[in-house]
Amino acid sequence: MELERDDRIPQHVLVIAAHPDDIEFGCAGSIARWAEAGAQVTYCIVTDGAAGSNDPRVEAPTLARQRYDEQRAAAAVVGVHDVHFLNYRDGLLQATLDLRRDLARFIRKVRPDRVICQDPTTVFVNGSYINHPDHRATGEAAIYAVFPSAPTRLIFPELLAEGLEPHQVKELYLDLTLEPTVYVDISKTIERKIEALLCHRSQVNEETAHWVREWAADLGKRVGCAYAEAFRVIRLVEEDSSKPPQD
Repeated sequence: MELERDDRIPQHVLVIAAHPDDIEFGCAGSIARWAEAGAQVTYCIVTDGAAGSNDPRVEAPTLARQRYDEQRAAAAVVGVHDVHFLNYRDGLLQATLDLRRDLARFIRKVRPDRVICQDPTTVFVNGSYINHPDHRATGEAAIYAVFPSAPTRLIFPELLAEGLEPHQVKELYLDLTLEPTVYVDISKTIERKIEALLCHRSQVNEETAHWVREWAADLGKRVGCAYAEAFRVIRLVEEDSSKPPQD
């Protein structure tokens, strides 16, 4: 267990999530911190979010449009303006080859050095929550898009035909994980995380924001700060320790 060093700010982060609002629950405080430090951040939302209501008066296309707007507003709060939607159907997602190809395509297009996605191994949480299958499907497809699909030339050769050369992601950060290895201090960005979360008016309220704040405080206690977010980190390209430190 470690607290992320200040010198590990990435140049370009790609965040892949199943639904509008997943990023705000999982990692918006970290995104705000990295964006403030100069990182370029891109969001890729896999589903349309159209199943996110039990209100019989709500129609799926209307809800999808609302959730797109909510996600863009939430992203702007933490300094992100590059938001993309793959428009898979909410609630029925599977980790298919088509989804993996779409994510590998996107990785090759934006060429991030750090990818954040949801931990597909998370199933049961605290004896009170069953992880959404869309989260797990997105996470599974994303990690296999990161490796081996995005960096391997002859996997999905049709991407080469589109002019998309292979790309090696350096770091994979899994959020909503039960096995965190790295914590990010979000004490200075917790208010923006909560503000971004509350942009999702169709899904959350002040009560939700309260327990998300408590969750971040609990994670912070583990590493000696006021608020934190937690990630399971896989470093696919090791730092070159032979290079002299930058001035």
